[in-house]
This record gives sequence, structure tokens and C-alpha cells, in this order.
Amino acid sequence: MSYLDLLKLAVPETIVVLTALAVLAVDLISLRALETRLRFVIGGMIACAGCAVAIVWMLVLPAHADAFGGMLVVDPLTQIVKIVLLALVIFTVLISVEATFTDHVGEYLALILLAAVGMMFLVSAEDILMIFVALELTSLSLYILTAFNKRNLRSAEAALKYFLFGGMAAAFTLFGLSLIYGLSGATNLRAIAAGLAGKGLDPLVVVAIVMTVIGFGFKVAAVPFHLWAPDAYEGAPTPSAAFIASGSKVASFFIAAKVMMLGFAGAEGSAAFHGFLAGWVPVLAVAAALSMILGNLVAIVQSSVKRLLAYSAIAHAGYMLLAVLSHSGQSIASLIYYAATYGLTTIGAFGVVAAVEAGAGDDKLTSFAGLSRRAPVTSFCMMIFMLSLAGIPPLAGFFGKFYLFAAAVKTGAPNLGLLWLVILAIAMSAVSLYYYLLVLKQIYVADAPTGAQKIRVPALQQVVLALLAAGVILFGCAPELLVGALQRAMAASGLN
Repeated sequence: MSYLDLLKLAVPETIVVLTALAVLAVDLISLRALETRLRFVIGGMIACAGCAVAIVWMLVLPAHADAFGGMLVVDPLTQIVKIVLLALVIFTVLISVEATFTDHVGEYLALILLAAVGMMFLVSAEDILMIFVALELTSLSLYILTAFNKRNLRSAEAALKYFLFGGMAAAFTLFGLSLIYGLSGATNLRAIAAGLAGKGLDPLVVVAIVMTVIGFGFKVAAVPFHLWAPDAYEGAPTPSAAFIASGSKVASFFIAAKVMMLGFAGAEGSAAFHGFLAGWVPVLAVAAALSMILGNLVAIVQSSVKRLLAYSAIAHAGYMLLAVLSHSGQSIASLIYYAATYGLTTIGAFGVVAAVEAGAGDDKLTSFAGLSRRAPVTSFCMMIFMLSLAGIPPLAGFFGKFYLFAAAVKTGAPNLGLLWLVILAIAMSAVSLYYYLLVLKQIYVADAPTGAQKIRVPALQQVVLALLAAGVILFGCAPELLVGALQRAMAASGLN
């Protein structure tokens, strides 16, 4: 394959990179003298247009190829994931338009787009070298986005913690991947699985698995590698936190599933009840159980809504790990559906938090008191988001959990599969309903503080929140729209 052919495969990523450069150039050359909001509007329009062009390219000219031994694998499934990522980028940019935390508009939007490029390369990679490079491109962009509010010391503190934990996790990942290469003599995931076949659980294979799990556990904020998440979500600018909680989750879970299912095929082991066997599945099962328990229980006592959403994200990471544990075609479709709809819901929830922060000055639970009387449309959208996160039908969160749990129960049927973990997940979902209802109680039941003014949410922000809420309802009432597309893509990619 020539480099021209490679460039054709990477056209969507190239479009996004050119868009990032265009946003930077336009902002630096033409917009510096304008007010910040107008700069955000113009820069945001350029960013959204670039992402839309990349989406249209993938829809109109789908590709299916494997370049340079897995360095860039383009197939219908990876293209759907890229479209999801770009849609999340568009919504993140739209909720950023009313932001006041920075005057460096071009740099901020360019970093979001560069993070998106890293995520797009990540989901297309089946080579450990490319995976590591794409992970670092994504991570470096997210570290800077976390620290982007120079007026808030907590933003710098959050970014420092995120960076230090991320650097340590990158070291573990690199050590694990280097061991894999040493043991298998290959960097392609499928070749690695072939190279490890017959070695059994050699001690070095066990060490490689553990180190790789640690690295990806950090990226998805699974317990016990979650310590960065609450501070990063709370200290980061709210739109940045929304993107970390949505786009980063989609890409990280997809590549984690790919590495485990392709690279460690044959070393799964089992986490079935009364049927534990050594491998990567029981390791992830323990992480999933701990994530669901700690995330949901600690979220109950939070007074900051952003920290509540952070611990909620840790719990949802536990749910999504169920799909990785199931390691089947059905589970991959369930994972992408869940991550995509969770991303929409989370961006919407953070968008509401941003509106409340702008009106009340902080994100405390008490700041949401009486919000239904002060901002009725925004309150209704928040109700949709909270109930979807809790898994209430007929919203998308319910069907996401249903598909995940169904795939997990079918795994290892003779030993009841992962039924014990599904039961735990259902119990923890019931716990999560309590703290989501705490937010809704403040919005709909509690009285607004004396003298509280009506919160004026800009029209564009209300439209974006309404679109996100409509998407959550649509994918809940008609999940086949996304699930059907995923099944067809998996069949075309030969993964069914």
C-alpha cells in the first residue's frame, strides 16, 4: 500500500486536523479584536463544519482496508465509532459557545479537535505502537483542556493530578506492551494472539496482562485506577469535563475491548460463578465489581454535581466493563451503543451544570434548588438525562444496560456466566437511582433560595440541550436505529 492510499484512508482525520489549523489561523489572524462570545461562535461554526464534512465523507464514501499490518484499520464498525466521536465533538463545541473561562478560543477548540483526531486513530489501530501513540495524543490534549481555566487554581490542580496519574499509567501501558512484543515477537494484535498461543499463562504473560489492564483501567477510570477522575471532572472547565466523560470513554473502551479480545485471545480465563479460571477476564471482573460499588456508594454523599457525575462515571465504567468481559460480537455492539448514548447523556448533563454555574456561580446541589421555576426547559432536559443515567425506560440508558446485561448473562452459560456480576450491577443501578433523584428533588421539589433570580439560559444552549434530550429519547424508543447499524457494520467487518 502506498502513502497516497494511506492518505485516502485517513481523509476523515486529515479533515479534522485541517479544521483545527483553520480554527487556530482564523482566530489568531482575524478574530482577536472581537468579543469572546463572537469568537466562540465563529470558531465553533468552523469546528462543527469540519466535523460534519468528515462525517459526510465516511457516510458517502465508506472504506474497508487494513494499512501497514494494522497501523490503520478502516471498516464499517470503526467508521461508526468515529462518527459517534465526531458527533460528541460537535455537541461539546456547541455547549462551549457560551463559555467565559478563557480568551484563548482558537487554542481551546483546536485542542478538542486534536483530541478527537487521537481518538479516531485510536479506534482504527490494531498495532500496539499506533495504539500507544494515539493514546498519548489524546491524553496530552485532554491534560491541557483540563487546565484551560487559568482563573481557577482548582483547574491547574486537577490537570496536575490527571497528568501525574496519566504519566504513571502510560508507563505501565508501555511496559505491558513491550513485554507483549518480547513474548510474541509481533506488534499487530492478531499476530500477538498467534504468538502467545500455546504459552499458557506464563508468568511474564500474567505481568503483561496486569500492566495492560492497569493502563487501560486508568483511561476508563475504573477502580482502583480512578483517583484522578473526581478532581479532574470538578476542576476542569465544564465543557472539557463533558468531553473527557464522553468521547474519551467511547474511544478508550473500544480500544480496550479490541486489545483484550484480539491481542489476548486464548488467555481469557473465566469469571463465571464457581468457575473462576486465571486470565484477564477475572481481573476485569474484580475491577468492574469494585467500580460499580465504590462509584455508586460514594456518589451518594457528594454535594457537587460535577463530582457526583464523576463518581457516576466510575460506576458506568463498571457497567461497560461487562461488555468487555463478555468478549463476543453481541457484547461489542452493546458496548458501543451504551458508550454512545452515555456520551450524549453526559454531555447534556454537563451542559445543564454549565448553565447553572453561569447563573448561580457554582455547581453545588443547593444551586439547583427550584431550577424548574427558574429555567423550565433546562430542568426538563436534566430530568431526561438523570433518568437515562439511572436506566429508567424508555430512555436510552435502560436499553443500554439491558443489552449489556443480556450479553453478560449469555457468557459461560454452564456456570451461570457472569450472572453474579449482573445481579450486582442491577443492585447498584437501584442505588444510583437514589442520588440521581436527589438532583431532581432539588430541581423540582426544593424551593429556590430567597431572592434567587431566574436563570437565563441562552437560546443556543437550550436548543443544544433539547437536541441531546431528544437523542436520548429517540435512541431509547427506537434503539434499533443504532443497534441495527452496528450489527450490519459488524457483519460487514466479519465480526458476527
